[in-house]
Amino acid sequence: MFYSDKIDEMKKVISASRRTDLVAFFPEWFASVLKKGEAEVPGPSGYKYTVNLNPDVVHTVVLWSKNFTNVIENHAGLKDVLQKYAQLYCHFTITGLGGTFIERSVPAYRTSLLQLGDLVDIVRMPERVTVRFDPIVYWKEGDSICSNLQIFEKMAPSLQKKGIKNVRISFAQWYRKAVKRASIHGFQYIDPPNEQKLEDARSVVRVAQEWGLDLFSCSQDFLTEIPEIHPSSCIDGFFLHSIHPDKEALSTKKDKTQRAECRCTESVDIGSYAQFCPHCCIYCYANPKT
Repeated sequence: MFYSDKIDEMKKVISASRRTDLVAFFPEWFASVLKKGEAEVPGPSGYKYTVNLNPDVVHTVVLWSKNFTNVIENHAGLKDVLQKYAQLYCHFTITGLGGTFIERSVPAYRTSLLQLGDLVDIVRMPERVTVRFDPIVYWKEGDSICSNLQIFEKMAPSLQKKGIKNVRISFAQWYRKAVKRASIHGFQYIDPPNEQKLEDARSVVRVAQEWGLDLFSCSQDFLTEIPEIHPSSCIDGFFLHSIHPDKEALSTKKDKTQRAECRCTESVDIGSYAQFCPHCCIYCYANPKT
């Protein structure tokens, strides 16, 4: 039985992927399963499930990446096969840390920003692209405390120019795996108290207001103490319905597989933690390798 045949007959949201960067590093595999119309996916607990990827049963394909070059350049025919789906929605992570030791294999943010125009053209409307300034990271270099906060002010004009309104933010959460990785590499991360994070988030709000951007907090409800920051449903069935070309129905139930503070609605992820992501971000919770 296909995963999408369970419970109801509504079309499904395909997430590609929270677990790894399929767009940047697995375009051949990604294009091949889309062309085949199904994917066998190993789940986080070791079981496997089959996902029906026929465009007739898919409402939206949600793409998560730090580098959309392979879609833009149609590597392995990826852009062509994605265009068979009624709706694409893109989470484009741009933290300003690309090319640094923290995100060694990620493009520099100025390079990433150059992709926005082509990406908007491919998905056909800027509302189908959201930028993730996520995570905000603090670290120590000598006697100095550094962060990527100041980069947002440099990014904001480009987002406004391309018609992108929605920006997701969060502060780095240092899970045990990431703490171990930071220690091995001698990275002196800092995790400030929430009071400082709120103060710094207000500086992001000021920039966002200047450039007409809407801010959403991803799985960090304390940030919504600031009225201008809204709780995020990064996969939002209500919103995806509203911008769908045929306004087709889909599930708006909370995705029970996500964290408690996550407000995402149901989707089926086709990525695997076994697909090693070479971005090698120091703070990453998903990467199985140190």
